[in-house]
Amino acid sequence: MLHEVKFQSFNERDEVYGWIYVPAAEPKGIVQIIHGYGEHSRRYLHMIVKFMDAGFIVAADDHVGHGKTALENDTWGDWGDKGCHTMMEDEHRLTELVCEKYPNLPYFLFGHSMGSFIVRDYIAKYGSRLAGATICGTSGVFPGAEDVAKELEKAVADGKGKESDPAYAGSLLGWMCERCGEVSIGNEWICADPYVQRDHAEDPFDAFTKPTLNQSLLYFVQMMNVINGTEWAEKVPKELPIYNIGGDQDPVGQYGKGIYEVSNWLYETGHAVDTKVYSGFRHEIHNYAQIKDEVEYGIIAFMNKHL
Repeated sequence: MLHEVKFQSFNERDEVYGWIYVPAAEPKGIVQIIHGYGEHSRRYLHMIVKFMDAGFIVAADDHVGHGKTALENDTWGDWGDKGCHTMMEDEHRLTELVCEKYPNLPYFLFGHSMGSFIVRDYIAKYGSRLAGATICGTSGVFPGAEDVAKELEKAVADGKGKESDPAYAGSLLGWMCERCGEVSIGNEWICADPYVQRDHAEDPFDAFTKPTLNQSLLYFVQMMNVINGTEWAEKVPKELPIYNIGGDQDPVGQYGKGIYEVSNWLYETGHAVDTKVYSGFRHEIHNYAQIKDEVEYGIIAFMNKHL
């Protein structure tokens, strides 16, 4: 069974579009997939099917400024005016909608890349209501983010928040192909498989190649800043199980260093964290043919352990 849902965004302007995928068997839990920057939730269909086969209802939406939500609202790259917690609050609203339809089931989150940032923000506020959370392709202290934030703050203060200057995104993300060898598309850092690179670049629902407003990019950087350090980790419920996964050739995770940095913040504040780093793989570990089944089975095993 498939439900399409829509709801008012926290930004008080857009309607967010989402989907609830229900297996044809009695479900044992629910997992909400939270996609990354510039993409959309249908890029996770392989994972969605695996989770359904394992007995989980799967919920997912397209963030403001992304995917079908951006298409229907005509707001590509525009996240509204309500700040860096907008997507997190939208994800919590989706959780509420799903739980209204399917109450009293253990509830898990999975977030990749920016989705992992959203999960980290979510669990600091609403983590006590969850059975567990997986963060994938996450980041420690992101290189250069503080300097870019200052530049974006000035641009917004100067009245340029609704403009889109690619120089800011270039300063923030332009270095991420530094270990990729020959670069032709510019997204090679996501995965070494040329097919995945082309699929990502040519996807008409993908906002990665569309302009992001300066104000929205500022929210993105601010989102990374509010989930850093033990100050953030202290807000996460101690009893919440967390699974932290990524590739050691992923620039978002600072080639493994940032992944462990996040786990260490959590360990230092008394949390239980399982950490798995896949050697030789870039950002989208769930899209490598060699390991995607292993990655998904690892997430399923984590959820089964904490039902």
